[in-house]
Amino acid sequence: MPQVTQAPPPATLAPTQAVSLHINGQAHTLQLAPWTTLLDALREYLDLTGTKKGCDHGQCGACTVLVDGKRINSCLSLAVMQEGTDIQTIEGMGTEGSLSPLQQAFIDHDAFQCGYCTPGQICSAQGLINEGKAKTEAEVRELMSGNVCRCGAYSNILSAVMEVVGKELKIEN
Repeated sequence: MPQVTQAPPPATLAPTQAVSLHINGQAHTLQLAPWTTLLDALREYLDLTGTKKGCDHGQCGACTVLVDGKRINSCLSLAVMQEGTDIQTIEGMGTEGSLSPLQQAFIDHDAFQCGYCTPGQICSAQGLINEGKAKTEAEVRELMSGNVCRCGAYSNILSAVMEVVGKELKIEN
């Protein structure tokens, strides 16, 4: 007589949990599944769609945001991991009437074409300025190499970033 094995019980999904995030100066508490990425929490739960989903593998930089002033790929970070941090997205960089220096420089230098990568480029540039690592064109090129622009606006992006870096360096001296 063949042996009868019992099928395992069906898998159950983990319940959601309250996740408290501090984004662009505002506190938010969201009910999220533990596997929800910061990128999906921003876009799908808070309607902060400036942060783009490009590759969803951390290779293009379209999802770059600032966490405690440093650049991260939000597609590679779980939202729950960011409790207690200060998150800044492109929506928190300036206002319509008062753009951040980088936003204005991107406009002045025509540093975008289709605009899809622009939020990630600006957040990445702000992060490297915050980190104090951007002093030369070569450093900026290297430090922003993880931010892909499919339109090829790299020279204009570099000009925009270097304009702001130059102003930052003058303030320090």
